[in-house]
Amino acid sequence: MGGLAALAREAGHRVTGCDAGVYPPMSDQLRELGIEVMQGFAADQLALAPDMYVVGNVVSRARHTDGSAKFPLMEAILDQGLPYTSGPQWLAEQLLAGRHVLAVAGTHGKTTTTAMLSWILEHAGLQPGFLIGGVPLNFGVSARLGRGAPFVIEADEYDTAFFDKRSKFVHYRPRTAILNNLEFDHADIFENLQAIERQFHHLLRTVPSNGRVLVNGLEESLARVLQMGCWSEVRSFGAAVSDFCAQGDPEDFVVLQQGAQVARVQWALGGVHNQLNALAAIAAAEHLGVRPARAALALQHFENVKRRMEVRGRVALAGRQSAPLVTVYDDFAHHPTAIRTTLDGLRRQVGAARILAVFEPRSNTMQLGAMKAQLPWSLEQADLAFCHSGGLGWDAQEALAPMGARARVAESVDTLIDQLCAAAQPGDHLVCMSNGGFGGIHAKLLQSLQRAAPALP
Repeated sequence: MGGLAALAREAGHRVTGCDAGVYPPMSDQLRELGIEVMQGFAADQLALAPDMYVVGNVVSRARHTDGSAKFPLMEAILDQGLPYTSGPQWLAEQLLAGRHVLAVAGTHGKTTTTAMLSWILEHAGLQPGFLIGGVPLNFGVSARLGRGAPFVIEADEYDTAFFDKRSKFVHYRPRTAILNNLEFDHADIFENLQAIERQFHHLLRTVPSNGRVLVNGLEESLARVLQMGCWSEVRSFGAAVSDFCAQGDPEDFVVLQQGAQVARVQWALGGVHNQLNALAAIAAAEHLGVRPARAALALQHFENVKRRMEVRGRVALAGRQSAPLVTVYDDFAHHPTAIRTTLDGLRRQVGAARILAVFEPRSNTMQLGAMKAQLPWSLEQADLAFCHSGGLGWDAQEALAPMGARARVAESVDTLIDQLCAAAQPGDHLVCMSNGGFGGIHAKLLQSLQRAAPALP
């Protein structure tokens, strides 16, 4: 919704908004754009008298235990018959009509792949518009209209709004659709994996016959989606027999298109997941006539996205100024598979150095405990794991019991920081993973590490 506000502002509209608990980097971007964000959902905001209320899917008809509405502004809009629409519908009607939409869908990697694809098209001179669920460092903003025909969009399967329970991506009508991967998530709205597969098939139904669907050939779930029916050109990536595949390490690999070497990617990003993201972006750009070799050259200058293994600081532990520094990272991982992928990628980069995984199960799926049994598996590459358990309805200590002494649990961020400072050693890599602000843990942790007396190795 923050990116949508930025697009509306760029299109010439006066834009205000309301939310609760806005955190960086989006809060910083909105402030820099001069978009006022009011805290809460009070009905007195009707005094602004906008032409249209664009409603995000955080809004519902829910009520507190005393019977009062959790979103009184929405109740007032409905009571007075004022105009409202969803974010995806407004975007489709006002900004996407007539453009070549490239939609990036998948359980994981949407933000990074959307940023990669946008940068490839920019590097090729196509001046794309984009809407990304993060801030790509190459652009410094999460959304822009662009001057060219392409518009690249992160295509989320989450529901559209309380009054439109379809997945967001069915509104976008892409000509190029990437299906990056697919596994169970969003347990608050989907009963099982089959329900999500059905929504992905609804996306396929919107792609025209002269469009292209790009599918990760390693995913059985996506094969089932295709078996439901597809009316467009299909190209695969990732598997050894795919139309686009890679040979070599994730940091330095060649790209094969139908068996012929067409490009080489050498960059700073690590992890097999980023190699797959790159293949998807290269294949999508090729649909617009960008040669893979040109795309690979662009990726050499790709700077990733904020909160994707973003180094927040390196500090010397108190009393150890001459020892190796401790590195603190910020990452958006919140699904067990994403946590495992993030840690696997870091392990490839740091070798035998110690990794301390710091995470909070904040997403709706994780708060429900639907995937708590997968947490020990997701944290296998971590030497120690620290879980913020505050507000959970399930026992994190019990879920992490298979990890034994390698797992620590704390109900507050401050207690978590104390645990980390007691455990940290020179040269450690501390990865903080959350899809929220995590209580500002990154800055607090860096400050505390510099003050704390380290444990002796």
